[in-house]
Amino acid sequence: MSGAARRAFIALGSNVGDRGAYLAQARDALGALPGTSLLAASFVYETAPQDRVDQPAFLNQVVALDTALEPRDLLTACQRIETDHGRRREVRFGPRTLDIDILLLEGMESDDPLLTLPHPRMWQRAFVLVPLAEVWSFARGMPAVDVPALGRELARRQPVQRYVPPEARG
Repeated sequence: MSGAARRAFIALGSNVGDRGAYLAQARDALGALPGTSLLAASFVYETAPQDRVDQPAFLNQVVALDTALEPRDLLTACQRIETDHGRRREVRFGPRTLDIDILLLEGMESDDPLLTLPHPRMWQRAFVLVPLAEVWSFARGMPAVDVPALGRELARRQPVQRYVPPEARG
C-alpha cells in the first residue's frame, strides 16, 4: 500500500446467476479492501451483451472509491473478488458471474498489457459511460472529457436501461 489514496472509478458487470446480488457483493468487497473507501455507486443498468451476443443480458454499474492500494495490488484484489464469486475465464467476453474493471485511476496512465489506464474500451461503451456519468462529480485527476455528454451520445446507439429488480416492479 502507498501512503496517499487515489481516486478510482471501477466498472462492475454480471450476466449469470443473481446478477444484482453479485454487484452488491462486489461493492461491499471493494469497500472492505485495505486503505479503501467506497464514495459512490451509480444506478444499476441492464444492457445487451456487445462482444458476444449469444448470452444473457448484463447488469452494469460504476463505483467511485479512494484507495491507497498500488495499481497492481488493486487489480489483483479485483481479480480475487471475481474469482471468489465464481468467475471463470474460459471464453473471452463470455458469460460471467462478475466482471470488475478498473476504468480510471487518479493521475495514472499506463500501457501495461496487464493494466491499461484509462481502460482501453471504456470510451466506446455506453454501459460504462452512462453509469460513470452519474458518479463523475467525484472525478479528480482524471482526463478532461465530458463523460455525461459522451455517455448520452453513445446511449443513442447502444441502449442502456436503468434496472428495476423484479421484486420492485408493480
